[in-house]
Amino acid sequence: MTAFSPFEETLWHATAIPAPETGPLEGEIATDICVVGGGYTGLTTAIELRRRGCSVVLLEAQEAGFGGSGRNAGHCTPTFTHFSLNDLRKRLGRERADRLIARQTRGADMAAEFIRHYQIECEWKQNGYFQGALTPGRMAAVQSLAESYASAGCPSKVVDAGEAERLTGSRRFHGGWLLQSGGHLNPLGYARGLARAALQEGVQLYTRSRVNAVERSGTRWCLRTSDSSVLCDKFIMATGAYTDGGGLGVEKTYRIMQALIAATEPLPPEVREQVLPFDGTMHDGCGDIFVYKYDRAGRMVVSMIPLGRRGRDRPYTKKLLMDRLRWLHPAVPEATRWAFYWTGELDMQRETIPRLYALGPGALACTGLSGRGVPTGTMLGGILADWAHAAAPEDLPLPVERLKAAPAYMSFAPSLMLRWYGLRDRIAAFRDGAELPPRA
Repeated sequence: MTAFSPFEETLWHATAIPAPETGPLEGEIATDICVVGGGYTGLTTAIELRRRGCSVVLLEAQEAGFGGSGRNAGHCTPTFTHFSLNDLRKRLGRERADRLIARQTRGADMAAEFIRHYQIECEWKQNGYFQGALTPGRMAAVQSLAESYASAGCPSKVVDAGEAERLTGSRRFHGGWLLQSGGHLNPLGYARGLARAALQEGVQLYTRSRVNAVERSGTRWCLRTSDSSVLCDKFIMATGAYTDGGGLGVEKTYRIMQALIAATEPLPPEVREQVLPFDGTMHDGCGDIFVYKYDRAGRMVVSMIPLGRRGRDRPYTKKLLMDRLRWLHPAVPEATRWAFYWTGELDMQRETIPRLYALGPGALACTGLSGRGVPTGTMLGGILADWAHAAAPEDLPLPVERLKAAPAYMSFAPSLMLRWYGLRDRIAAFRDGAELPPRA
């Protein structure tokens, strides 16, 4: 069995609503569609399929939300990780790309609707996403981002230095981009709430039911756990970076990249009035990303990507995180400590958008959420349900591709890109006579 980072170390494991009562599959059952993976993608797919009248079995190797859905930083940013909207149109064709853009940019609103409809307790707030500009030269880039997302129908605008300070409490920014539809939540609480919703809709949800083998049985599929099986017409693998078993080679389509997340002890109310007063999701704008937001108790939750010593040396990493936070927000008390520190896995691949892979007749895998899990996993449920209902391939927002391994360079390309982004930022800061965060 694959070893993943510890689940119990996360803030969310300590604070999320309890998981619904579920247990392992016993015996042999039959269903229209079997979904493998109890994260956002698998759960929303199962819910969408039940709403359309299908019988659905969902198999999860551990517990709902065990993977990236329960370990991420909790921001819901309905954007794309790397490519601009025009880049996507060039890669996918304008018609298909515009369908994908429409779904992704509504991802936070879709999550809000799931939360409202099923009354999910997950600390949901939709106060916006802000990306700062730490150098004057960066303002052209945020202007372009704001305009492109506004043209796609998003509540998106550029703000000046004064408005940036009002929103964030930091005087470091020359301005920035505000995407007002962004949100944040307790990610494990959301996953567990979706699991309750799936049960409410009639999904047969089985946990501690790892799929060990998949085989064709006449015109149907047979998915086997250690001592049980599911016979189905179609199945969907939605296990992302936590793919573990089945013998289908899905785990070869991406490379795992870790994310590190830390949460402070609760900050005093008077500090919260000065630090991130708009209570949204914050990105400091550096290419070597630093993203942060509050949880319900007033803990500051921050995330970065491990790079070099950062991530390997925990004391060093904690100091780096605090130095960067306090550089942006000196009002954070110097004695503030990190109460939680954990890591999680991302399924990164070259395109940095989700990929759909054909596994055989009526069988599909979905991977590559690439760090935008909350909105992307939420919106994918509708796409995968469309596929299961035999939507024409050309009408899907994503192409269905032949299963193929990620290129070897993906083992090192993401870290090289982070180093390049850091160098680019330092060159820009030098050119503009601006200051960057410590060790940025």
